[in-house]
Amino acid sequence: MTAALNKVSTQAEIHKASAWQGGYRQGLAYGGLGLPLAFVALPLYVVLPPYYAREFGVALATLGAVLLLTRLLDAVADPFIGRWVDKLLGRSSTQAWRTACGAAGLLALGFVLLFFPPQPARADTHTVLLWCAFCLVLTYLSFSVVTVVHQSWGARLGGNGTQRASIVGWREGLALLGVLLASILSAQAGLAITASVFSLTLALGMVLLWYAPHPLASHHTALQTVSMNLPFRTPAFRRLLAVYLVNGTASAIPATLVLFFIADRLQSPQHEALFLASYFAAAGLSVPLWVRAVKALGLSRSWLMGMGLSVAVFIWATALDAGDVAGFTAVCIFSGFALGADLTLPSALLAGVIQRAGHGGLAEGAYFGWWNFATKLNLALAAGLALPLLQWWGYTPGNQSEQALTALTWAYCLLPCALKLVAAGLLWRYWIHTRTPE
Repeated sequence: MTAALNKVSTQAEIHKASAWQGGYRQGLAYGGLGLPLAFVALPLYVVLPPYYAREFGVALATLGAVLLLTRLLDAVADPFIGRWVDKLLGRSSTQAWRTACGAAGLLALGFVLLFFPPQPARADTHTVLLWCAFCLVLTYLSFSVVTVVHQSWGARLGGNGTQRASIVGWREGLALLGVLLASILSAQAGLAITASVFSLTLALGMVLLWYAPHPLASHHTALQTVSMNLPFRTPAFRRLLAVYLVNGTASAIPATLVLFFIADRLQSPQHEALFLASYFAAAGLSVPLWVRAVKALGLSRSWLMGMGLSVAVFIWATALDAGDVAGFTAVCIFSGFALGADLTLPSALLAGVIQRAGHGGLAEGAYFGWWNFATKLNLALAAGLALPLLQWWGYTPGNQSEQALTALTWAYCLLPCALKLVAAGLLWRYWIHTRTPE
């Protein structure tokens, strides 16, 4: 059976390698869906906690628990979604596309209901939390279906390291444009316009995907026998996933706490749009540079460089104080540049792992299902641990006492640095040092 899988995968890879020619036409067609998918991420992960705390008086610890539980439920579903997507893509990309369209409709609905609950749902804190949990589950699950289809679609296009980085680069570059747009709209135009723009761009992204290069269907009976746990039988995947988990948690913590840091440590909430725009614009502009770095250094060494830059920047951020707008803008620019590596290179490494394992065209959904499980676990841990920890240390939104600000600075700046260093050590020891092929 393994030989049969490898033979089918090798034949498929030959065709898939020529499917991606690059250029703006293919790049926009495939990557366009990344814009709305990332567009929804900023309000969910950054705006939602302070919004529910401010508008509905929900305690941070309670809100953190809701975010943790709903995110974990969603994360557990991801491997099953991935296996389902493999079957859809194995039959035809058309069937996978239609399924993603249905999920996109539910995603738009859940997003709107989350930020605009009906009057009965606002009756008391308990009802608000139940409504929030319901809408989060609906939004998360539908988001997962669309995301896994999109990621698996790109991975099945195949190619060498530079081509894979290009495919992911278009997806993540347009995703960063979406986050930048969301940061500006949510701060300047309000959530109603943000929700409208999100729904429109999501519909456009699904149309564009139809005109992207289509992966070949496998049409092979072996597809039905591939286990959902197949990725964990690949040692390179286990090593890469460990690095991704630690590094992702390091990145998720400051994303969760950034608005609190801006409001209380910097005391500059009026510059929130400037900071977020600088961060995501720098990340988006850095993507082509990271793709070029891959040609010279390889995927893993380029990613390691990005981790080092992130650590240096956040150590610098500990010295900032109230009113240091220029200093934090610089932090946002350089940390955004490092973010470009985090968004572009790990998924390109994963696509290579799938190809070398002989699972191309058969199990991309299974791999990306577990990959998204790790992504959401990172975000859940960031919200579920960092928010209650801050409250336990004496920090609450608006508290600018020395003890509270010290706790906020340690959580926002130094904890991510420690985790980044652990991730860098794992990447060096278990990937670069062992000369794992890319």
